[in-house]
Amino acid sequence: MNTIFRKSMLSVAGLAFAGGVFAGPIAHVAAPSTDTRPVAVVQADKPDTSKLIPHGTQGDQSHIDLNDEQTANAKAIIAATKKAGLPERAAVISIATSLQESKLENLGHLGDMNDHDSLGLFQQRPSSGWGTPEQITDPEYSTTAFLKGLRQVDGWQDMPLTEAAQTVQVSAYPDAYAQWEQQAADLVGQYWNS
Repeated sequence: MNTIFRKSMLSVAGLAFAGGVFAGPIAHVAAPSTDTRPVAVVQADKPDTSKLIPHGTQGDQSHIDLNDEQTANAKAIIAATKKAGLPERAAVISIATSLQESKLENLGHLGDMNDHDSLGLFQQRPSSGWGTPEQITDPEYSTTAFLKGLRQVDGWQDMPLTEAAQTVQVSAYPDAYAQWEQQAADLVGQYWNS
């Protein structure tokens, strides 16, 4: 039998012929994958989305680009939430509330543009017992005050965000908080462990 024919026959049978010596069955070696589909990467240091938005978002979502001050205020809310020993969901509710109330800006007295005597990240009112103007404009204090109110809401962990926030804030626009849930969750996801 000629060599080319014999190599062809052995190859068809799944056998190898190397250097004139029969080498046995060809081992199946997996070729490197050429699959270019994206692979999901799960980062253990990011909070679970099901904890951040357990009910899914409600309605159309709003989003604003944050400047350094607003980002620092979001981080301050997260730090105060962690210091209070509350979970990520409390930070999502807090940040969404602040996004609605002040766009994460620590607002002082705005004169005629103020809603009564509302101040700070959460637009809390000294006349309603939230604290002094100096306290309310301190991000840690105002977040802690909001969280204290949230803790007093039975079942807040299982409520839709807008219901939990409204129960604490008693806003004239109770459904407005929901529009910020996705951005708030994104911020908590990004900064919770940083």
